[in-house]
Amino acid sequence: MTATIERTTISEGAPSPPARLSLTPARSAPGLLDGAWWPRSRDLLREIPALLDVLDARWGRITRITVNPSHWPVIPRKVPVAGRTVHVGWFRDEQDPHKLLLLSYTAGRWDLLVIPPETGEAAAARLMSAAATPGGLLTASGLMAGEDNTRETKETLDREEEWESEGGHASTADGNPNPIASLSSARGR
Repeated sequence: MTATIERTTISEGAPSPPARLSLTPARSAPGLLDGAWWPRSRDLLREIPALLDVLDARWGRITRITVNPSHWPVIPRKVPVAGRTVHVGWFRDEQDPHKLLLLSYTAGRWDLLVIPPETGEAAAARLMSAAATPGGLLTASGLMAGEDNTRETKETLDREEEWESEGGHASTADGNPNPIASLSSARGR
């Protein structure tokens, strides 16, 4: 995916819906992630204000955000948020593609897993819970890879279950996986 860097600040538009966010409890054991964010789109101009509405109250004023451009088609340099401007930067090789970094001059840095907007509710709930686990040692890409493995395993099991329900057999009644051998043994051969 190619990212476009937008060099102008766009005035505030219609309000965004509330952010879908899961954060580690305050004063909990530090981990590699401080929570997860599940945006509704890949439009940073629309999504960042809703996110910062929640985070500014909890963590202090966020002044800078960095993303990996792999999953964001347009990366604005500046985003208007509640009468101020938040600067947005990007790092392709240095930053995990599934992570958002938030910086505050007064309070520090936070790392959030970014769950792709097209993710289903059940998968997003699992990812949000895992990312908000105090002391978590999985990276953002590690969590996403684990979820991909879970999805692939479920799809494989669903295909096998469908095959079984359509008349396929994993084994015969006597437990033998080869129905011809079962017939042969039943005849005494």
